[in-house]
Amino acid sequence: MATEQRNDYGYLEYKGTSLIRSRVISRHQNAQLTYAELDQKSNALARGLQGIGVKKGNRVAVSLGNNIEFAIATYALFKLGTILNPLNPSFNLQQVVAATSHLGTSHLIIGTETNLSRKPPRSNVPLLTHIAPNLRGGKFESELVPSLQQIVLVDNSAGRVDARELRATIPFEAVLDGSEQALPDQGLHKDDVVNIQFTSGTTSSPKAASLSHKSILNNGRQIGDRMVLTPDDVVCCPPALFHCFGCILGYMATATHGSAIVFPTEAFDPLATLKAVQEYKATALYGVATMFLAEFELLADGVVPYEGFQYLRTGIAAGSSVPAELMRKLHKILNLNELTICYGMTETSPVSIMTRTDDPLEKRVDTVGRLMPHVEAKILDVHDHSKILGIDERGELAVSGYLTMKKYWGDPETTAEVMIPDANDPSKIWMLTGDEASMDAEGYVKITGRIKDLIIRGGENIHPLEVENCLLAHDEVREVSVVGLPDEKYGEVVAAFTVPKHGSSLSADQVRTWVREKLSGHLVPKYVFWVKDYPKTASGKIQKFKLHELGIQLLRDGQGLK
Repeated sequence: MATEQRNDYGYLEYKGTSLIRSRVISRHQNAQLTYAELDQKSNALARGLQGIGVKKGNRVAVSLGNNIEFAIATYALFKLGTILNPLNPSFNLQQVVAATSHLGTSHLIIGTETNLSRKPPRSNVPLLTHIAPNLRGGKFESELVPSLQQIVLVDNSAGRVDARELRATIPFEAVLDGSEQALPDQGLHKDDVVNIQFTSGTTSSPKAASLSHKSILNNGRQIGDRMVLTPDDVVCCPPALFHCFGCILGYMATATHGSAIVFPTEAFDPLATLKAVQEYKATALYGVATMFLAEFELLADGVVPYEGFQYLRTGIAAGSSVPAELMRKLHKILNLNELTICYGMTETSPVSIMTRTDDPLEKRVDTVGRLMPHVEAKILDVHDHSKILGIDERGELAVSGYLTMKKYWGDPETTAEVMIPDANDPSKIWMLTGDEASMDAEGYVKITGRIKDLIIRGGENIHPLEVENCLLAHDEVREVSVVGLPDEKYGEVVAAFTVPKHGSSLSADQVRTWVREKLSGHLVPKYVFWVKDYPKTASGKIQKFKLHELGIQLLRDGQGLK
């Protein structure tokens, strides 16, 4: 039997092995909140934040992993009309200063520690004392970020950091200790900017996308509709809450459907994720390709017994292109027969295209689905955006609708580059996605790759995803990412950064032979690099521009031909 216990904040703790069907569950904290409790706690935090000077329209940065405090803070800030700016907890001093300075941040909610995947916890005390050197004194001030008025500290260090030393900060629980009554009317409007998300930065530096109440709430609702979520569903959500995947595909989609959401750990851990699925009898599992591959490895190695997955039915694979072979494994190994694929970008709140649970298997494997409600799309000529291409023609995908961002905060020039007024109706704005795509006669969309990622070999366009799909089907390949590298003869050639499975004796020549036998000769990698991991964004996307830089350096060092 399970027992219930209240911790110091009054949250409902999970004890034992039975499932308590609460609504927001933090496995690593042994904490749960029903939606009624979440409403009350977020009211209390909102009132407490008002008491320390937080006002409507302020930008408040939150640098936390997936935990109960982040769950409460999200709704508290939304209720105040304050603009939530989630920060990647792994940001270093320069990144935190740059982000908070750019937004004119008034308050920062941050943990005493940062927990990262496959790394020991990192104390945030050095970072915070650089931002505000007098934190151990009695008065808060910051020359580095002059707009910053206060730091609210979440003590998540299990005693490793003495938060009491930072006397100029305010403990989260002290701010939370207020009235749980609903707030009076704050004059909120559906089109107000309420969330500023920094983009992932897979091809360039992150930009601050400004999203509204209307865009993120409705997008979450529509995502849950496509998954056919109900109050009986339990969604295991390892993607980060500071990213659109966690906070909208996860937190907004579940809240709008009364489904439970489970945070396995603060940062992604494949073992904790699989255990959370088993312990809470999860019916849905979220992830990007790299997350699912790490989970498969644990199952293949016998680290996690293959049991307790029979309740899974659906989930979301998103964040980057999902190889067809991986989709088939998710259906077969994890019972995710109703798995959905989401396509989108931070700037579109984020999902514009999604499969349905009952789409034909080939459509769920080979496409990203069809348009979400109230969304329009067109395929444009890459070199002439005034030209709309026809059915099954490849070009740049552009989308329009309620879900497009308001702007890049503080960057009107870059905003104008990607948000294009319609030629016939200037009030309609089209968002250029930077993705090459095609649409078939039934409205299903195929994403063939980032336009910037296209490899042009001797005048022929090569799509990395095609080569990646081929290599991922090899029994000895765990992960692979393909980029183009400079070549004197062809301009660019294919380079495959390959992570072999444990115990593999796969050679570069065998990699080339495999591709040559499955695909045409010009797609065969000239260079094969063996790597243990990839440079990734916090959401798990591979940063191909960094792989490109690494490849050039490795060629200078004489590697890649063996």
